[in-house]
Amino acid sequence: MRQTQDHPLRYALANELHARPFPALQAPAQAVYLAVKRPSEPAEADLAADVAHLTGLLDRFGAKHPQPGATHYFGDLGPYTLKWERHTEFVTYTVFVPSLEQRPFDKQSFDVFPADWLADLPGQRITSALIRVEHKPDPKDIMDRLGDWFVPESLAASSILDGTAVMAGDFRFDSAGHMRFAVFVRPDAGPRRVGRIVQRICEIETYKAMSMLGLVRVREMSSRLGVIDGQLQALTQAMAEQSAGAEETLGGLLSIASELESISAQTSFRFGATKAYATLVAQRIDVLREDRFEERQSFREFMARRFDPSMRTVQAAEARLESMAARAARTGDLLRTRVDVDRSAQNQVLLASMDRRAALQLRLQKTVEGLSVVAISYYAVNLASYLLYPAAGPLGLSKGTLTAMLTPLVIGAVYLLVRRIRREAE
Repeated sequence: MRQTQDHPLRYALANELHARPFPALQAPAQAVYLAVKRPSEPAEADLAADVAHLTGLLDRFGAKHPQPGATHYFGDLGPYTLKWERHTEFVTYTVFVPSLEQRPFDKQSFDVFPADWLADLPGQRITSALIRVEHKPDPKDIMDRLGDWFVPESLAASSILDGTAVMAGDFRFDSAGHMRFAVFVRPDAGPRRVGRIVQRICEIETYKAMSMLGLVRVREMSSRLGVIDGQLQALTQAMAEQSAGAEETLGGLLSIASELESISAQTSFRFGATKAYATLVAQRIDVLREDRFEERQSFREFMARRFDPSMRTVQAAEARLESMAARAARTGDLLRTRVDVDRSAQNQVLLASMDRRAALQLRLQKTVEGLSVVAISYYAVNLASYLLYPAAGPLGLSKGTLTAMLTPLVIGAVYLLVRRIRREAE
């Protein structure tokens, strides 16, 4: 019996679904989170640098190294636990500390990452966060703590996962440049569920920050798009009024189309990534199953008020760029039609001119033929006369009479010969 052959990637693809397990976290605890974005598009050298920098951190704690080509790592750093993940554009480090600082959100919590190690990061920090996990007290105590820790105007707080926990944050940086989030969990909440909550909060913050890069790109190019839009409108108006030549209009149109294509090539990846990240933000909030907590705005409501308008701005800019490129293409089609019509009119004028020249040439040809008959006949009569002069005396004819008799005969013969040649040429 023939043995079934497995695809060479069968096991790797199946194991990829389980490659990044959620951490287990028992309250009270805290998480120190760091996301680093590469300064450019990822390359093989960048990926090697990410692993090398992770290895440098692990060596400080005597921890084991990741596997070659690893995209994730989970291990102990002495009293801490580290979760490392490598994504397409960024790398994340999450350190789980099984205790709480006496001072909530103390900036010294970030000292789990050595200062000199942070200075040598192969990229730039896109976000960082301190996440505090406590046992869930009564709602009044929670509100008192949230009032002390966060800015009330921006505070978002929700009861999540059917009342298992309350999560809160104001999405503002503290004096050390970190975001702060608080999670209050029921005593019966399992460590893996708590770990999933913390993981989701980290993902929401990271994907939100990465999405906002699209808004920055839109702001950078919006003024230039306005200038190009005005130029395109002016070209279209000039073409409608026929106030500019086709070559001038074509040159301006090619310049605009080239610049639009360049902008589109430069922004296509960022716009696509922004859309994907925004979708992930919404999906991560959905899986937390938010319920309103003490009349505070939920994370979804916060995103609807502060985040979604930014994403709609990016979508509008992308649609505007596509619309302008389509308008430039349509204007090019109209210009091409105009050139074709002008060219057709020129061809008609040229054909008419050629017809007139052909008629003139025909008339000239007929005139030349007539003159050629006279000229040839003249020389032919002279030649024939010289040949027949000796016979004129015996015949009793004078030279004039003989020439007069030969002239019509020679002219007729020459005319017939020329006519025959013309027929054969036609």
